[in-house]
Amino acid sequence: MGTWVIRIAAGAEDNGVGPRLAVKDCIDVAGLPTTAGCPVVAEMAEPANADAMVVASARAGGARIVGKTGLTELCWSANGINHWSGTPVNPRDPRRLAGGSSSGSAVAVALGEANVALGTDTTGGVRIPAACCGVAGLKTGYGRVSVKGVYPLGPSLDTVGPIGPDVAALELGMRLLEPGFRVPDAPGGLIAGRIGTPPLGGGPDPAVDTAVDRALAAAGVAVTAVPGFDAGAALAATGVITDAEGFRCNAYLMPYLRQLSPHVQRNLERGARLTRTDRAEADRCKTAVHEAFDALLADFPVLVLPTLLGPPPLLGGHSYPLTALTAPVNLAGLPALSLPVPAPDGLIVSMQVIGATEEQVLAFGRAVEKAVSG
Repeated sequence: MGTWVIRIAAGAEDNGVGPRLAVKDCIDVAGLPTTAGCPVVAEMAEPANADAMVVASARAGGARIVGKTGLTELCWSANGINHWSGTPVNPRDPRRLAGGSSSGSAVAVALGEANVALGTDTTGGVRIPAACCGVAGLKTGYGRVSVKGVYPLGPSLDTVGPIGPDVAALELGMRLLEPGFRVPDAPGGLIAGRIGTPPLGGGPDPAVDTAVDRALAAAGVAVTAVPGFDAGAALAATGVITDAEGFRCNAYLMPYLRQLSPHVQRNLERGARLTRTDRAEADRCKTAVHEAFDALLADFPVLVLPTLLGPPPLLGGHSYPLTALTAPVNLAGLPALSLPVPAPDGLIVSMQVIGATEEQVLAFGRAVEKAVSG
């Protein structure tokens, strides 16, 4: 199937007054099976007895659950492709990837089928599809939003966050997850540390860096260049952590290995081979990345860089590491915003804003959004 909605939620209707909420199909919705985009899991799944905590909170806040959205199998890829349940089409440019793993949630919002959607982000699963589809996405800080009732991939990295057409929708999404959530006005005289984009996978695309810098200039941000990070080491560490924990969470699928997509087979087999030494080295990198971000945020209220190294890759074409600029933030456990910014010739570009709190990154993002939209 190529549409974003996998199943219409039980009792879903469009005649209420609350916001329309789409839910990624790795998050439990009472009365519906959670498939995690996997045919083997779908075959075993029974209808969920209860809503995940985030869905229960959203319902209590008046949200109308309009359906469950497609994703990459077991959330274990950033490209958004799923040959079993269907690959959502990027509304901004059908030739390009919609990104993942929360592909359907981003597409649902971009098409106006939902006011806000829930996704999960382990190495970029909310921010990458938001960036590819030209919408906004928020990776919440690790531990702030409950993951109870969410199919796990990397429990030490997994987060749930909202995707919406703009910053106001993300604030609404956070209010559904956390009643009373409010974004303060950004302080006068915006300040940011501009992280240098690492030269990885043929990137960065100069046009992407230029679009981000122009958006910052339009908002009058006082920008200071700060050191980049070792993206290669961070990618290697997140790969080890995700594959090791993903194997533990999905070891029950090993008897059905050949029924899974090739990339999931490879990930599971690699996860089974990883050693304690591999994990210890990855954890040391995780600690170092966390400390590096903390040191930068002691000097700057937010840090900015692109969300992706280039425009969304073409379907079937050469790609770059989609998680190169997002995964390090998961290692640090920090919140991060993916915000679309204007670029010439229809180029799809997204700015990533990293901070100590969700309130900070959304306040900064709202100020930039207002400046570039004007």
